[in-house]
Amino acid sequence: MPEIVELAERPYVALRGTVPMDGISAFADRLHEVIQWLVAREIAPNDAPFFKYDVVDMEAGLVMEIGFPVDDLHAGEGEIVTGVLPAGRYATVSHHGHPDGLMDATRDLLAWGEAEGIEWDAVGDKWVSRLEIYLSDPREVPNMADWDTELQFKLK
Repeated sequence: MPEIVELAERPYVALRGTVPMDGISAFADRLHEVIQWLVAREIAPNDAPFFKYDVVDMEAGLVMEIGFPVDDLHAGEGEIVTGVLPAGRYATVSHHGHPDGLMDATRDLLAWGEAEGIEWDAVGDKWVSRLEIYLSDPREVPNMADWDTELQFKLK
């Protein structure tokens, strides 16, 4: 069952790209580029990796970022960007299972929000903070069917 939580702002480092709907997996495979960038600068992530959906347009594609929260704001380079996940109220829900099930989990969270009269912090297809937080480490949980993911969608 979804719940509403208050989250503090979180600086982050990420890879930003425009991705077709069928290209999310290939883009996710580039997360190692963020890890290499962080390692080269001796910056440690302070939490689980995330996918941030800035623009969700099922036909034109997605503008998204994949990255990690860090302790301090840094300057990015090239496709590596930095920013701050804004503080505020977020609707959250947990998903246990293969990431393929996240589309249904997202649909259900959006439907719950509509039924509850929730106003998302979004204008059309452009979101302020729409996140998938990947809580399972693939080195420790190799079977994707056993992964835990949390959706966090910012409210107005």
